[in-house]
Amino acid sequence: MPKLPPRAKALSATAVLLTAALAACGDSGSDSSDGASPDQKLSWRDCPAPSAAEGGGTAPSPLPGGAEWQCATMKAPLDWDEPKGDTVDIALIRAKASGNENKRVGSLIFNFGGPGGSGITTLPAFGSDYAKLRTRYDLVSFDPRGVGRSAGVKCEDAEQLDAYYQQDATPDDDAERTELIDNVKKFNGECEKNSKKVLPHVRTTDAARDMDLMRQVLGDDKLYYFGISYGTELGGVYAHLFPKKVGRAVFDAVVDPTQTPEEGSLGQAEGFQLALDNFAKDCTSQEEDCPVGDSEQDVKDRIAGLLKDLDKKPLPALPPRELTQTAATNGIAQALYSKDFWPYLTQGLEDAYDGNGKILMVLSDSMNGRNEDGEYSNIQAANVAINCADDKPRYTADDVEAKLPEFREASPLFGDYLAWGMVNCTDWAVDGQADHPDVSAAGAAPVLVIGNTGDPATPYEGARKMVDALGKGVGVELTYKGQGHGAYDSKNKCVRGAVDGYLLNGTVPKANTICS
Repeated sequence: MPKLPPRAKALSATAVLLTAALAACGDSGSDSSDGASPDQKLSWRDCPAPSAAEGGGTAPSPLPGGAEWQCATMKAPLDWDEPKGDTVDIALIRAKASGNENKRVGSLIFNFGGPGGSGITTLPAFGSDYAKLRTRYDLVSFDPRGVGRSAGVKCEDAEQLDAYYQQDATPDDDAERTELIDNVKKFNGECEKNSKKVLPHVRTTDAARDMDLMRQVLGDDKLYYFGISYGTELGGVYAHLFPKKVGRAVFDAVVDPTQTPEEGSLGQAEGFQLALDNFAKDCTSQEEDCPVGDSEQDVKDRIAGLLKDLDKKPLPALPPRELTQTAATNGIAQALYSKDFWPYLTQGLEDAYDGNGKILMVLSDSMNGRNEDGEYSNIQAANVAINCADDKPRYTADDVEAKLPEFREASPLFGDYLAWGMVNCTDWAVDGQADHPDVSAAGAAPVLVIGNTGDPATPYEGARKMVDALGKGVGVELTYKGQGHGAYDSKNKCVRGAVDGYLLNGTVPKANTICS
């Protein structure tokens, strides 16, 4: 299945869907290059409701204090190798700085990860968390090319996606393996059929060049940047391409830039297993009895038993859809993104043991970008398109079979699931660019790199690898001893003090600072 989505998008979507459950596209580009230059003027207006590709919903509410969100569209070259050719529209959103104009630093651009997450929907969902940063910055985010309103990649329709996400993504025999590979090829073929024009131009290097154009259009001499999850990879690629244009930058929930896709998937298997271990330990260490197991091992054994049973007989969930083994695994992974959702995981497991798969299905739907009305955002279509355009390796079913023992050792629960996800780029229409991104950035300003010891999706070790890859004197590592995907949104005072101090005042924290 597709890689896991950005933390902020995952959490905001899950919160909405769970509340409901427990209570009861863009064009591929224009034909003109006019205005696709640093001199173009943005027309900021009230934001419309998010498009279906962005996840739908209502227009963003004002921030506390009444500040309104504004939206605009920037034109960028569709093909950066042909800057005078066709253009692509890049959707932007901002909240203007709240403080004294004389103390304003510039625009702080956010990317929340994925790849495939819509900044247009995610920044307003978490905007109040960045109130202090808004005292000196306009808060800005965007739908990267291929995402949401920015020439959003289109693959299968809602009915097809319902079937795609119900399939057995961890085949046990030749027939199931053949079916999985055929389904992946069909999905990828639909992506080519519906989005052929944009697929060659959604690489991370393209998005990085868009950000430099954005920097200029916004009137900043340097790029001020906050990247989360995949956003750290995008930030690293930007720093490599434009080292002298890096201003103050923060990387949180850091992707290991040295890994191949296989190594990245294996790291995620280890990370989600660690998060599951921590969930089991937390549940069984409370004063009240843990409702999903008598001991840490019992919790994990019962979950494994549930998944084995679901492989044979799915549970009733959200009619007409049932909770399959794949959907349950997906939902469990979603809940492990944040400790805030561990109670939902507990309730979802307890219900599933009683024969009701609704909560785990809601969690899985959130992971896949499915709304209550049955429509899907394009988060997973964009995720596959960007990853396959970036990643050179193309893994076969035989490659996966050979690696399964290693993945199962890393995670008995998630190993098969993440190993088989490596076939997503089978027969993709566009060649991958490289084995891994180049983020070397000699001469760049300091980049604050934050690793979280309990992060399931971007394991802690990736922060040190990013620091080393950025080069001497660039990366400054900070460790947060906590749980969940990311550190700043944990509201830890030590982390926030370090980040705010750097972004607001330019004070670089001491290297290897530890926050707990």
